[in-house]
Amino acid sequence: MAKIEKVSPLAPDSFPDIPMIKGVNFSTAPAGIKYQGRSDVMLAILDPGTEIVGVFTSSSTKSFAVIDCEKKIHLNDSSLGAAIVVNSGNANAFTGAKGKISVEAITSAVSEALNIPKSRVFSSSTGVIGEELPHHLIIDAVNKMVADKTEHDFHEAAKSIMTTDTYPKGSVRKVSTDKGEITIAGIAKGSGMIAPNMATMLVYLFTDASVKKEALQSYISEINEKTFNSISVDGDTSTSDTLLMAATGKSGINIEKNDQSFSQGLTYLMTDLAHQVVRDGEGASKFVEINILNAKSDFDAKIHAKSIANSSLVKTAIAGEDPNWGRIIMALGKSGALLERDKIKIFFGDILVAENGSVAPCYSEELGAEYMKNTTIKISVDLGLGVANTTFWTCDLTNDYISINADYRS
Repeated sequence: MAKIEKVSPLAPDSFPDIPMIKGVNFSTAPAGIKYQGRSDVMLAILDPGTEIVGVFTSSSTKSFAVIDCEKKIHLNDSSLGAAIVVNSGNANAFTGAKGKISVEAITSAVSEALNIPKSRVFSSSTGVIGEELPHHLIIDAVNKMVADKTEHDFHEAAKSIMTTDTYPKGSVRKVSTDKGEITIAGIAKGSGMIAPNMATMLVYLFTDASVKKEALQSYISEINEKTFNSISVDGDTSTSDTLLMAATGKSGINIEKNDQSFSQGLTYLMTDLAHQVVRDGEGASKFVEINILNAKSDFDAKIHAKSIANSSLVKTAIAGEDPNWGRIIMALGKSGALLERDKIKIFFGDILVAENGSVAPCYSEELGAEYMKNTTIKISVDLGLGVANTTFWTCDLTNDYISINADYRS
């Protein structure tokens, strides 16, 4: 697997200081699945009373771990303990019957070790597709973690699930409600093979709030659309994308449907993690925000945004700091969503680039070229057709992306 030797220039300054969530205990261990000298298995042990919900990849070649999670997520016996077990280095996808056997073996081992139902054990795998998962290594690691009663923090958990990531990703938000304060925290991994639907890669969120399953599922499904389903690194949807959220209820504070404070806090957290994934896009040197304004419908706005975000020509122009706005026109035209050529306005930041079917009279290449030197690039397109708006995030496409993926399995 490609050796990552430098941290993304777009990385945060440091991993956030995340307090432990009551009712959640982490352990990590090195199993040696693909990597040497680092932890590659994470186990999150969840107290009885924890509600668990999730959203998963839309890929038609999803892994057995995803299929298993999808079956279990609808079961509703939160009175019992639960666990999430994750390995990095091997995706256990497209591995035939052996893949299913591996999931069964891992979840059974965790169930036995923790004395919890297998239906309350959720597993994820990330890494190379098509290679048999040496699940005995994971089982050995799980048994050792449980026997040693090792406890780790969010930082160690985030590091253990990394593949081509250059830094661990975490976020935390304290939320004040009229009943008291709750905490929401999460970790994520993702660097390549990132595109909706759904572009969650692997994401694990935790809160000490008490939230009923139906309400919690509604929160993450809705917020996922405007966060993880609004990012792209390379236009490729993973076989293993998984987002799980656990609400332990240990704060004693109940959150109902349509709680604005909780929704805003969770939106902040999921947006932060989604941005961190884009900022760690393989080989990325630019963080790109795409705003589609005044589209005819929300659907059209999203289609146009994705067309720009996934265009290799747009992304390479940004990497080369070339203000080639003609490539944005190209991406809009090929999207298939509704537009009228002469109503389109294109902006780089606050700079009007094109309008009325031509280059804007006030625009100059010098202005555009100077703007493209920024590490954060904002591209806005006003379609002038309606009132629907959307925001999408992506990164540029550099030579480093090719190098990382050319050597991915070596």
